[in-house]
Amino acid sequence: MAIEQFTRSLPMMLYRSLDAVTPRFRKIFSDFGLTEQQWRVLRVLWERQDVTLNELSGITLIPAPSLVGVVDRLQGMGFVERRRSDADRRRVYVLATQKGSELEAKVMPRVASAYAALKQSVDAETWDQVLKGLQQISELEEST
Repeated sequence: MAIEQFTRSLPMMLYRSLDAVTPRFRKIFSDFGLTEQQWRVLRVLWERQDVTLNELSGITLIPAPSLVGVVDRLQGMGFVERRRSDADRRRVYVLATQKGSELEAKVMPRVASAYAALKQSVDAETWDQVLKGLQQISELEEST
């Protein structure tokens, strides 16, 4: 089996795609004083109520040691709070505060607009195929 030309290899295509997509969102996050990782955490917290640090790490793909710092900074900004489980003191939940929820109303319209523009850049069938293909690839188990 022949290996793809370097510029058409999957890793390079993914890097180029990220380079094309990410800056428009980073600009929005920056306008609100957020990093991309902070955004990922807030985005999850706006969708889910009870999220432990471990769950949040898995969902956001931010390693747990790094996530602690991200959550610390968000907490310092007043956007999130931590709560220990009453049932199991080892479990720590992260929740959006009122200030964090208010931020959602300011940021999400701009994110939705950027997302809509991106989605309109290709036809609907291609968009669906790209998402489906990326989902399938992300679910592959590493074969040894």
